[in-house]
Amino acid sequence: MATVTTRLDPETHDKLEALAKAMDRSRSWLVADAVRRYIEEENWQIAAIAEGVRLADAGDFASDEEVRQAFGEWGVNVD
Repeated sequence: MATVTTRLDPETHDKLEALAKAMDRSRSWLVADAVRRYIEEENWQIAAIAEGVRLADAGDFASDEEVRQAFGEWGVNVD
């Protein structure tokens, strides 16, 4: 397992310490979990953007009616 060192401001460090105690986990475990979740979220977003670019490059766009319908489901009038 690799080691990464980071600097935290005192307030964030204190909050991390309190959370670690409340969860009966180590600070290291919490930081590793947070980084793991962050990377998963960012990778998902990058993949979704890449797929959108791929579809756009292929000319696969929503029709005007599909856009109106999608916005209408959210209560937005686009006319």
